[in-house]
Amino acid sequence: MAPSLTDSHCHLNFPQLRDNLPQVLQNARDAGVGHMLCIGVTVEKLPEVVGLAEAHANIFASVGVHPDEQHGHDPSEDELLRFADHPRVVAIGETGLDYYRLKGDLTWQQERFRRHIRAARACGKPLVIHTREAAADTLRIMREEGAGEIGGVMHCFTESWDTARAALDLGFYVSFSGIVTFRSADALREVARQVPEDRLLVETDAPYLAPVPHRGKTNEPAFVRQVAEQLATLRKVAWEQLAETTTANFFRLFRHARAD
Repeated sequence: MAPSLTDSHCHLNFPQLRDNLPQVLQNARDAGVGHMLCIGVTVEKLPEVVGLAEAHANIFASVGVHPDEQHGHDPSEDELLRFADHPRVVAIGETGLDYYRLKGDLTWQQERFRRHIRAARACGKPLVIHTREAAADTLRIMREEGAGEIGGVMHCFTESWDTARAALDLGFYVSFSGIVTFRSADALREVARQVPEDRLLVETDAPYLAPVPHRGKTNEPAFVRQVAEQLATLRKVAWEQLAETTTANFFRLFRHARAD
């Protein structure tokens, strides 16, 4: 039997994928992708995310509000806990800090991040963390709020080895996307070589960031195969071994997920 890959971060409810979902899921099966984590980014679209997980045994859900989201409902810690109290929800997030797209006083973003960490600790479900041009504040808040007590993943990682090591020291996993295949990503590939085997995850962040040789196309979970193959080459292991390792890591981290 071929090894089963797991896409640890995708957005199947986004229209680019939702409108062609049967084919997207078939493509994933054909590529050996056995499980997917569909990520919540707004409260308003949360029913779509959870609905996909309810309808498909190999799809799990997370609940959270993306740090860039400014116009939708901003949930309290208690609201996040109510949303997370569902058997198909295995994580809190996507949450974190993003200083790339938004400027000025971002205290509201930091407070939202803190609420997500507190909710994760309260419900016992790990965090899915996004950080962009905000590594120092992200790590500081993680430490101040005790994020290491619940753990989680630094998703779509693009930061330095020092940032990766600090997250690893807090017990977090590090996930790489199609960016690791980009020609300009030499520094990131060096980080990917160093992450310990038992803390490594793979993802697509679909429908965004399609890996080489699919750049310019809509990304989809099937393309996590190219991410895994690139990482396997970097780390000098068979891609089948890397697939098995990252899938085992996924189910160890997201302990509420059940492999059917």
